[in-house]
Amino acid sequence: MNEEESARPADEARGPGRRLHGAIAHKLGTAILSGKYAPGDILSGEVAFAEELQVSRSAYREAIQVLTAKGLVASRPKAGTRVLPRDRWNLLDPEVLGWAFAGEPDIEFVRSLFELRAIVEPAAARLAAQRRDKDDLKAMKEALTAMRRHTLTTEAGRAADRDFHNAILQATRNDALLVLSASIGAAVNWTTQFKQRARALPRNPIPDHVRVYDAIAAGDAAGAAEAMNVLVDLALEDTRTAMGQPDGV
Repeated sequence: MNEEESARPADEARGPGRRLHGAIAHKLGTAILSGKYAPGDILSGEVAFAEELQVSRSAYREAIQVLTAKGLVASRPKAGTRVLPRDRWNLLDPEVLGWAFAGEPDIEFVRSLFELRAIVEPAAARLAAQRRDKDDLKAMKEALTAMRRHTLTTEAGRAADRDFHNAILQATRNDALLVLSASIGAAVNWTTQFKQRARALPRNPIPDHVRVYDAIAAGDAAGAAEAMNVLVDLALEDTRTAMGQPDGV
């Protein structure tokens, strides 16, 4: 296996044509998110890193530009490329989320993602119940059908799960919430994939999604918010179990 292949993520979600600098960015980004490189650390020089990875210096520079755009590093002449403090990282970037879950994510980070979902998604479900139209309900129902057909153990099933949550955000008719759709979708995907990496999901979460859909379809705003709140809480519980963490952690 060459260096480019070893740098690729396991799910190959972007296909075999992934550009070399993207593979390098993935390798470095995963190393930063996993703690191999800590905030304040200086990365190896351009020449040394290019030789270590057996890639061109231009490919390495492009990878650093990707990391810079995501707030992970900053490069300065003579000072080199430094890993920035964690509060500068764009942790809601879908690619950064993927890097975080490529290894063993920190439980505090996982909890912060679920806290974000617990704030955003019940409110979105409430708005969706008030504002959804027939097309929104059709999109949600098709996503549920695909989730049942493929199950959440497959990429197709997890894609349908993302589609379901995205359809709810779309139904809010709120442009500010729609900005979060890619991040929420990525968080749903990676946490679902992560919690079943070693064994099957401890329970079937699809009925939880059906309850959210039923409340939205009925125009029950309070019921939709509560059903989504339960869905997110149970998903966190499942993830804690998968990580071997006790309740309340």
